[in-house]
Amino acid sequence: MGGLRELAVSFVVPGPAGVAIRDRLRVSETDAALLAEAGVFLGSLAAGDLAERSRQGLTHDGASWAVRKRALTGRSSARWAGSITKAVHDQWALARRSQAAHLAWLRGQIAQIEARLARPLGAKANKREGLARGYATRAEWHAKSRRLNALKDRLAVVEADWAAGRVHVVRGGKRLAHTRHHLDDAGLSEQAWRERWQAERMFLAADGESGKRFGNETIRVTDTGQVSIRLPAALAHLANAPHSRYVLDATVRFQHRGQEWRDRITANRAVAYRIHHDVTCGRWYVTASWQRAAAPVLPLRAALARGVVGVDMNDDHLAAWRLDVHGNPVGAPRRFFYDLSGSAEHRDAQLRHALSRLLHYTQRCGAAAIALEDLDFTDGTSREQHGRNKRFRRLLARFPTAKLKARLVSMAAEQDIAVVAVDPAYTSRWGAQHWQKPLTTPTRKISRHHAASIAVGRRALGHPIRRRTAPPPHHQSDDAGHRTAQAGPEARGREESRTHPPGPRTGCVSPVVERTRGTSLPNTVRGSATEQQSWQQDSLPLSV
Repeated sequence: MGGLRELAVSFVVPGPAGVAIRDRLRVSETDAALLAEAGVFLGSLAAGDLAERSRQGLTHDGASWAVRKRALTGRSSARWAGSITKAVHDQWALARRSQAAHLAWLRGQIAQIEARLARPLGAKANKREGLARGYATRAEWHAKSRRLNALKDRLAVVEADWAAGRVHVVRGGKRLAHTRHHLDDAGLSEQAWRERWQAERMFLAADGESGKRFGNETIRVTDTGQVSIRLPAALAHLANAPHSRYVLDATVRFQHRGQEWRDRITANRAVAYRIHHDVTCGRWYVTASWQRAAAPVLPLRAALARGVVGVDMNDDHLAAWRLDVHGNPVGAPRRFFYDLSGSAEHRDAQLRHALSRLLHYTQRCGAAAIALEDLDFTDGTSREQHGRNKRFRRLLARFPTAKLKARLVSMAAEQDIAVVAVDPAYTSRWGAQHWQKPLTTPTRKISRHHAASIAVGRRALGHPIRRRTAPPPHHQSDDAGHRTAQAGPEARGREESRTHPPGPRTGCVSPVVERTRGTSLPNTVRGSATEQQSWQQDSLPLSV
């Protein structure tokens, strides 16, 4: 047991902190032209502000932020300037966090390669001593040594950027910018690529303000669905309403969470809006978002009071099984399949459908919690972790752990179902070892994934994964075979032998009867009146 790592404590995952809903804008050609012109103009201001923020690097402070905002106010407005500078600041901070993650990844890769290069060729790994395995051939050793030098050069460049506070951001997306040089492979013309590039670099987003009319003065959506935009100063001549506003012909009606959104804007609470253009579909959309009040996290014991549904995540399905509070599987196991091939929209729809079926199954079972492994494959997808097993590395790389967990947490919060995250260590191995064979019957074959779901659920409940060990045969007084019934963790003496209540099934008698057994009538004549009465000897006659 010395080689096993320490397990992390299970915890209830906090609910989502924000809400975002979207609806289509069926705009006319005139409105579409104005939105495109305003988006391109504001996007150019955002690009210039991002360049200025990147030049300041680590020397940026509140005073320089105010200078940037004043420079943008004269060309647009105070509210547009505030939205642009805040979005640019968030984008720079995100790039900075990504740079830190890339630094950690490079250092980890270099350390792994150096450890394997130091080992002899063909040497096996020794986890107890912390020794990595050696490379299989001399050619592989040589290729990895060249890769090590390349990674060290990349690390030096990234460390220099990190020390100088220099980040690299592509407005519009690095992937789309790379596609410009491979239009034939992407099946795009230069004009089609230009439209996508322009749409991605537009800026039509405004933060909400509490206390203002309908929660937003820059992009306003009324309770009737009317959309109006405060135009920047350079485009004020295009306004069709007072105060440099432009009212669109199209209206919106949020179907999802529509009542919650309507209650918020009628109370003049802050709602942020973003208008964007989907060039592929030729449609305009508006997205409304707002923050929620932080809800108290449900205690773990309260979340598991009615049992739990253990879930094992796999490449093509979710294996689920309900467990009672004692850790015993109840009912039949379930599988919820999904297909991760195709476009991103298709994969997202498949995940949402599978999670919806899982939540409905949890509600029908009467459980109030779902136990899930806290998986993170960021280290497992590296070449040094699994060697030449490209198929397995690709499987891990395309497995949507983060998206699946985020989707499940947000969807479960609406159904008042808690999500419990557990340590994923050894769940598949121990689940198959202790639960797969005992639960397999001639009519039902249990897979390793369902056995792993039981292990996940038992770990969330605080029970050990292994089943209760049966006593030796000569200690089984009831002669009933294996006795593996699970007792609750609060039950006293749960690891001891079971008590035998008096009765004909166990052959035990109460202590009172045991004391009077020597003077009681043998229970041999059934139906007689003396069976239910105690026997007493009459006194001897005085005369004989």
